[in-house]
Amino acid sequence: MGGNSPCASCKLLRRRCAKDCIFAPYFPSDDPHKFAIVHKVFGASNVSKMLQELPVQQRADAVSSLVYEANARVRDPVYGCVGAISYLQNQVSQLQMQLAVAQAEILCIQMQQEPMVSTPHILDQQVDDKSYVLHNHQYLNFANSSTNVIHDHSLKKESIFGDMVS
Repeated sequence: MGGNSPCASCKLLRRRCAKDCIFAPYFPSDDPHKFAIVHKVFGASNVSKMLQELPVQQRADAVSSLVYEANARVRDPVYGCVGAISYLQNQVSQLQMQLAVAQAEILCIQMQQEPMVSTPHILDQQVDDKSYVLHNHQYLNFANSSTNVIHDHSLKKESIFGDMVS
């Protein structure tokens, strides 16, 4: 801080904190661990160079990013932040797949609860005991409930009153 109490970096490096210390605004003396971890991973000289190359208004964000990256690197020395990001992306992907399966199952249940469709026009013979090729050559598989989805909404259904419903 250039006065009474040196900043965390100057304290750790055991040097006198100058008034224009580049670290002082971002590494206060009351949080020495913050600088210690950044110094351990990146080195004080490299951090100083990075901060000097940035405009003053971007330095606080850069320090925050460096602290986050240093913590991630200490937790996972091989992958660091990339490991955490990759893990989260995989988790999002798995959740999206689970959501798609759940939505397909809901659609299947809704289709089963609607009035029965008048006998579908089957042009081709039955493929197997659980699959059919419908009049517009769509394949409908009844083997797995998560795949019972027809994406063509042009199929007409006959209601119990005899009128056509789309």
